[in-house]
Amino acid sequence: MPTTTSADGTRIEYDQTGSGPVVVLICAGPTDRNSNAELAGLLSSSCTVVNYDRRGRGGSGDVQPYNPDREVEDLTAVIDAAGGQAGVFGNSGGVFVAFRAAAAGVPFQRLALWEPPYAASGGGPAVPADYAEQQAELAKAGKYGAMAELFLTVAAGIPAEFVAGLRQGPAWGFLEAAASPALVYDAQLAGDFTIPADQAAMVSCPTLVLDGGTTPWLSSAADQVADSVADGTRATLAGQQHNVEATVLAPALAEFFTR
Repeated sequence: MPTTTSADGTRIEYDQTGSGPVVVLICAGPTDRNSNAELAGLLSSSCTVVNYDRRGRGGSGDVQPYNPDREVEDLTAVIDAAGGQAGVFGNSGGVFVAFRAAAAGVPFQRLALWEPPYAASGGGPAVPADYAEQQAELAKAGKYGAMAELFLTVAAGIPAEFVAGLRQGPAWGFLEAAASPALVYDAQLAGDFTIPADQAAMVSCPTLVLDGGTTPWLSSAADQVADSVADGTRATLAGQQHNVEATVLAPALAEFFTR
């Protein structure tokens, strides 16, 4: 796989497919770039798609100590490797990286966001102030299943009884394996789960904020994010859950990034 090196020496692995305007995909939650693989394949018919593993995930390294600004340096390295400018797509918690990078002056041509999970801003789950500390302690203790459960119930607002069912399903093993350090890092990036007004004020590129219209607090947060940036546009892919179908998302992104 192609790789690039971040400012602190971390090796960042990525896939690059297709041709046309460059679009970088940012994953979120306890996932790696495989979560965006189908989307990358569909979008590559009209764009050059760069799908990378964030640090500590998949094939990428993880030089310590961690700091949320390292993720900005990682994204900068990926964009530099792709030619120096790119459109960027942040899926869910990937928005936390995208906003921080835009505020730091990373050259985004366009920015698309799927259901930014700013719970406090959108009337969603009341995430406790020590959420990041809880995730760090669980990771230290090797309690990866508890990390995934905490994320799903507290940050994502999924009922505990539903999560209990997920624990019995085939995907739970992957969630446990990917929980650390991904959920620790995302918690630090999220802060207090409100929209970072200082970062939003620095986002000057055309920005498309998408939702599925099925989760009211995420729709509310999407409205507020679009209103918080200088050139924000809202659109709804009606009927889509937070785990959006790539076949529905890809055409909307292709239309936006190829304008």
